[in-house]
Amino acid sequence: MSGAGRPILRVSGLRHAYGRAEVLHGIDLEVHPGEIVSLIGANGAGKSTTLMCISRIHRASAGRIEFDGAPIDGLSPEQVVRRGLVQVPEGRRIFPRLTVLENLQMGAFTRSDRDGVAADLERSFAMFPVLRDRATQLGGTLSGGEQQMLAIARALMSRPRMLMMDEPSMGIAPLLVRKIFDTVRDVLRAQGMTILLVEQNATAALRMSDRAYVMETGKVVLSGSGQELLRDERVRAAYLGH
Repeated sequence: MSGAGRPILRVSGLRHAYGRAEVLHGIDLEVHPGEIVSLIGANGAGKSTTLMCISRIHRASAGRIEFDGAPIDGLSPEQVVRRGLVQVPEGRRIFPRLTVLENLQMGAFTRSDRDGVAADLERSFAMFPVLRDRATQLGGTLSGGEQQMLAIARALMSRPRMLMMDEPSMGIAPLLVRKIFDTVRDVLRAQGMTILLVEQNATAALRMSDRAYVMETGKVVLSGSGQELLRDERVRAAYLGH
């Protein structure tokens, strides 16, 4: 973890509404270079909406979002990706009628360095060897866990400076969840990648996180290191099942 100096991501007073119903009520959070930071909370707490606002897929109704010291509030989602901030969406959302290889190539749509793209394809296959075995298969024929690996690898093909991951364990067998989390932690830490993680599996998220924020009904109600929150009685009772 770096954690020192200026945050790479700073969110201040973020608000969002669906129609007249406000669902985010002034979210403040920071992520520093090299950190893994989690957002945890119950379904409907606003975690995924927060990521969607940061990536500009949703338009916030108020607040400020800065990436690497510059505001990104007015950018399009594509411009955010070009700045180096990439989201792995909830539900994976791969291209089911494209092959695994074509999905990975689509992740590099912002790039023109062919040699670099080829090298990153090899890196993706080294990270998740099953993707090499499935390279010519259509994305829609993969298992849920394989699709999640593909979604992560596709996002990394753009060479992001920061990765946002939304519910990577959703719909995946527990043993495979552990494998994916271990790979993400070990490989991306080795690359110095910064990660903002939304995850329903609070225990797994806190164990791999440097810091975390707890959200309830559109507000941040608690924050601290991953280890502190694992020991916090309120968190244990509400989210860890004991």
